[in-house]
Amino acid sequence: MNHQDVTGQEAPASSPAGAAARLRLRLRPLPVPGRLRRAGIFIPFVVLFTVLSVASGPFFTRVNLLAILDQQAATLIIAAAGTLVLVAGGIDLSVGAIYALAGVTAAELAQSASPAVAIGAGLAVGLAVGLVNGVITTFFRINSLIATLAMSFVVSGLASLVTSGNLIILYSRPSFGDLARSSFLSVTTATWLMVITVVLLAVTLGRTTAGRYIYAAGGNAEAARLAGVRVQLIRVVTFVLSGGAAALGGLIDTSRVLSAQASNGGTALTFTVLAGIVVGGTSILGGEGGIWRTVIGVLFIALIGNGFDLLGLNPLYEQITLGTILLIAVGTDAWSRLRSA
Repeated sequence: MNHQDVTGQEAPASSPAGAAARLRLRLRPLPVPGRLRRAGIFIPFVVLFTVLSVASGPFFTRVNLLAILDQQAATLIIAAAGTLVLVAGGIDLSVGAIYALAGVTAAELAQSASPAVAIGAGLAVGLAVGLVNGVITTFFRINSLIATLAMSFVVSGLASLVTSGNLIILYSRPSFGDLARSSFLSVTTATWLMVITVVLLAVTLGRTTAGRYIYAAGGNAEAARLAGVRVQLIRVVTFVLSGGAAALGGLIDTSRVLSAQASNGGTALTFTVLAGIVVGGTSILGGEGGIWRTVIGVLFIALIGNGFDLLGLNPLYEQITLGTILLIAVGTDAWSRLRSA
């Protein structure tokens, strides 16, 4: 198919002008039906929220709702950055390991250094691992699923070396807890950090040129390259942000409980993050997604867990429920792509 260039002439589809035309078409606003489909996660979220509000008295209280946000702060931060990776056409399975390594690194340093130094070191570790992930997956062209899975084993091993298999306790360094346990307007600093980080990432993805490039890199990498988008650089940046977000999440939870160990996070956290992203409607094939939908997806999963606790339901069924929801979300994405093909 040919497209007209800016002069009105027909541009071959394989030419840079044709690629740019396809890219512009792809970045046009969705029609109303498409917007409604993509907002689908909001409907079950509202239904679940309403059911829990009616079925459980303690659910719809300020204390409980703020507790959910505080507990999910790290997950929301990691999932928001992970959304950028998926939208750009990658996947990061090392976030749980980075979360643990950053936490134990900061905890180890906090025993002899200032909290600021420990926090800075933890963030640097996450950014460094994210950079390695980005370089391996883009410049060495190794599948991101395999590369980050392998990196998760390496990083987990490094975390075990840092702790020598022991639990690091920071009760003698309570100032480290100020990162997550302080409060402003009766809301914890962990929640405020989450809100600020998520808003910044959402604005970046949805309102900036860099965000449009991220969508283009995941939607059609070759067309994006022909249109002048530096696809490799964009993907590396998303992995760096993912690593930094995972480190920040690890620091927040380490600050909250004033302890850290190498086994924190791991596959459970990685699964929760990916489940929230996918349930929120971000495509695992890239090119589609949104931060606000990821936030709702993560909170939807959190409400399920909170509901099981408040209603005294058998927790064994919680994992079955989450697995079923994830399968439905992935299946819906595949079905919608087949219909639009």
